[in-house]
Formats: sequence, C-alpha cells, structure tokens
Amino acid sequence: MVSVEKKCFEGLKAIIRVDFNVPLDINSNVIDSSRIKAAKPTILKVINDGGSCILISHLGRPKKKEKRLSFINIIPEIEKVLNVRVKFAEEATGNVTKQIVEDLKPGEVLLLENLRFYPEEVKGDKNFAKKLASYADCYINDAFGTAHRAHASTTTMAGLFKNKKYSGLLLYNEVKAIKKVLKNGEKPVLAILGGAKVSSKITIIENILEKVDKIIIGGGMAFTFIKALGGSIGGSIFEENKMTLALSILKEAKKKQVKIYLPIDVLCSKEFSNTGSKKIFEINKIPPKWQGLDSGPESIKVFKEAIMSSKTILWNGPIGVFELESFSKGTISIGNYVAKSTKRGAFSLVGGGDSVAAVKKFNFENKVSYVSTGGGAMLESLEGKSLPGIEALSN
Repeated sequence: MVSVEKKCFEGLKAIIRVDFNVPLDINSNVIDSSRIKAAKPTILKVINDGGSCILISHLGRPKKKEKRLSFINIIPEIEKVLNVRVKFAEEATGNVTKQIVEDLKPGEVLLLENLRFYPEEVKGDKNFAKKLASYADCYINDAFGTAHRAHASTTTMAGLFKNKKYSGLLLYNEVKAIKKVLKNGEKPVLAILGGAKVSSKITIIENILEKVDKIIIGGGMAFTFIKALGGSIGGSIFEENKMTLALSILKEAKKKQVKIYLPIDVLCSKEFSNTGSKKIFEINKIPPKWQGLDSGPESIKVFKEAIMSSKTILWNGPIGVFELESFSKGTISIGNYVAKSTKRGAFSLVGGGDSVAAVKKFNFENKVSYVSTGGGAMLESLEGKSLPGIEALSN
C-alpha cells in the first residue's frame, strides 16, 4: 500500500474516494464536518502538487435519488473547510460529467453526485467502476470508514489502476494506528472494552487476547461476566445466552496470562434517567430493581492503575451511560487517565462509534494519540478481518 506522500501529482487528475457521509440536520445542513476535515490533507496534497481532484463518496443510504441527500447541499461546507472553490457534477457518470472532467484544470476540485444514487455502486459493478475510472490518471482511497465494503468505488475501481493507486493520508494513518496496537505496540498493551453487549465484542476479545497484556471490561457488558461468576446484578442488563462464553473468555485469558479487570462497584439507579435516586453497590451485590449505569469510585481506582501503567492503549466503548450526565463520570475518568497516560508517552487509539462520541463530547479528542474515523471498518480490523478496500490497494 503506497501513501500519496510518496507521489507527486503535478499535471494529474486524481479520483479520490473520500468519506463525506456526514450527519445532516432536517434542512440538509452539515452538523459535524469532521469527515470533511479528515480528508482535507489528502485533497490539498494533490492540488498543491499541481494536480486536480475528482471527489467521490456516498451520503446516507438512499434507495433512489433524493434531494435531501444530494451532495449539492454540502458544497458550502466543503468549500469552507478546504478554502477552495468546489465544482459539482449533478450526475456521477454521463457526457455532461465527462465534459466537466475534461475541462478540469490543475488546482481545481470537482465533486460528483452521491454514488449511492446508483445501485451499481453497492453491487461493485465493473462497468460503473470503469466509467468513474476513465475520468482520472490515478486512484486514491482516503475513506477508511468504507474500507470494509466491497463496493465499486472502494474495491472494484482500485483493481483498474494497477500501479497508479494510492492510500490517502487519513486511510494510511488509520491502518498504521491499528497496526501499532495489534502488531507492534510497546508493552504493556491494554484494551479498554465497554458498551452494552458482550455479543458485539466477542470476536474482538477473541482476536486481541493474543495481542494484549490487560483488558478492562466495563459498561453494560460487564454484568454478563459478573452474573456468570455468580454475582447478583439486580435489574442490570446482561445476556443470558453469553454467560458460558464469558466464563470461557476469563479462562482463556488466564491461560494466556492476560489480566482481566472487571468493575468492583457500580453507580446504580431504579430508573434510566438523570433524576432518579442513585446509590453505589458492590457490582456482585446489587439489590433487585436497581440497575448499574456507571462504574463506581473503587472500580475507577483499579482502572486508573491499569491505564497509567500501560504503554499502548486501545479504547473501544464507554464504561457507563455517558449520555446521561449523572452516569458520565466513569467514562470521563477513563478519558482523563488515557489522556494523562498519553501525555506521559503512551500511544492511545480510540475507535468505535460510542467511544468516539464520548471523546468528542468531553473534549479528549486532542489529548489522545489517534481517534479513528471508521466505525465498522475499525471494528472489523480489531476482529482480525482483512478489509476489501485495503486489500484492493495492496494487490
């Protein structure tokens, strides 16, 4: 996989698969431009070299053309982020688009219409990919968030460019960050796994047991482990059909000498709201009708020790219901300690939707080493799966 850093794009037209699948409000205004900002270094690299950019992406999951999901709506935000005028083609393919591409001059940027308006995109259609590929001298994939999809723009197109395909700076850094944790992270390596369900993290746990020294298991998923160990968890969420699996994970971790940290105490409430009465209980002695919604102070002390003594940290999933202010303290504490450990020289990677949301909400984004932009792609990487979009760049 060759990074755009190694290439000069002077006089070349580069077609760049970006991830502009940004959240919109009801008037189709961009709510969060993080993904546009993430693609900016690659786009600027090409135009500063004296090349031109043809940007392609999807937006939402439309079944047909929808005004609301047309890229024309987000052009003002892209221009604001890039500080460059952006041309727009109302169709991804066709004679009009072909002419706009032909007229594109060095230093100019063109955005094609939403690829998901075309069913051929999701099908990985070769003819559709050929039409898009015909516009450019080279192909760049900078959309890590879609690298786990074998679509026309992510996988099929890359196969048409042979030695003229490159990874954008964002995608290259994402792959590098994941490798740093899973393959060449400085020991001790710690994984912090949170979120509601064990079932959504099984393959991650199984894969990383080979690669880490310590695992913190927090959030709702911890209750399945505590219940399996014979604890009383009151009305806390758990997965009954995953209790045997939880025990086998603990057994396997012991065999591999991986230290597992489970919460000791939890902040509980009788209702899922900010206003209900709250009480701290030992995690295996929660009375009926009470449910655990955040890690307690003793748990946080134990987690602090694990985090501060680690040199490489992966954080995937919050350890409490951080969306409710009353139950956000545990997740904020984890963020604080990960930030402190990073400041002391540890490498920290945060990935997966909810943990990224928490990091942004509580302003830890610039205090950790790397925040992944790819939800599903990040999770599949942690599960040890190879991503079609990455493979297509490497072949």
